[in-house]
Amino acid sequence: MFSLKIAQGTLELGLMYAIMVLGVYLTFRVLNYADLTVEGSFTMGAATAAVLIINGTNPWLATLIAFFAGTIAGVFTGIFHTKFKITALLSGILTMTALYSINLRIMGKANISLLKTRTIFTDFQSLPFINADYAILLLSFITVFILGLLVYLFLNTEIGLALRATGDNELMIRSQGVNTDIMKILGLALSNGLVAFSGSYVAQKQLFADASMGIGMIVAGLASVIIGEVLIGTSSIGRAVIAVICGGIIYRFIIAIVLQLGLEATDLKLLTAIIVLIALVSPSIKSKVTALNPSGKVREE
Repeated sequence: MFSLKIAQGTLELGLMYAIMVLGVYLTFRVLNYADLTVEGSFTMGAATAAVLIINGTNPWLATLIAFFAGTIAGVFTGIFHTKFKITALLSGILTMTALYSINLRIMGKANISLLKTRTIFTDFQSLPFINADYAILLLSFITVFILGLLVYLFLNTEIGLALRATGDNELMIRSQGVNTDIMKILGLALSNGLVAFSGSYVAQKQLFADASMGIGMIVAGLASVIIGEVLIGTSSIGRAVIAVICGGIIYRFIIAIVLQLGLEATDLKLLTAIIVLIALVSPSIKSKVTALNPSGKVREE
């Protein structure tokens, strides 16, 4: 039975993963760059925050440091691609592969428990005017709102417009004197910073960090982006940002509902692939359906 408690927990996780989806959106849609670094930077954010927290670092500071750790991973991917002329796909794979070992080095073992440790959520719950039962949900919502607003504002700045133009037409914007290599590195850094930030939140919510927790994140991120775009649309930057955030939440609810219906947890990757496939083909099917006249024939142009 899909209880209110399960719905609340799913919404909390959905909001946290929505931060990761914002990062995927920056590369996948804005930069037109399929970045597989995500699978390593998500774990890096979780590992960095967890290690710092158990060693006594303020959890808010640890979460911020996790963001910057992710940006460094993105910078390396950008350098591999722009300076060493390695293809976008392969540069992401190289960084992702290296990050697996780096994350194990950071943690010192395969997983770290955060049980009975101070986290940003325990700090927030301790505030006198906050209802402890809804503290995680409220903090997650506030964080997503602020980050979504910052992404929207950034993409409408001069640098943000140059970033968008780099993804739309690299040759054109380069002819205008914009250094597209710097734009790509910046986009990848911000993207992976957000992904790592999401990983740090998820680790503190689930009270553990694991070396394999980032596996499948890129597919989940792409699924969320596409679901949001199909359901809400992308007629403006603001609408696109809202769409990807909602897509991340909807994706988590789809997973939760299917699990409640009895699907084995081991089949989640298959389900994710099916969701992505449906989301990818639905615009094509929709356009073909709308192109049919009442008689069932395609309209002539």
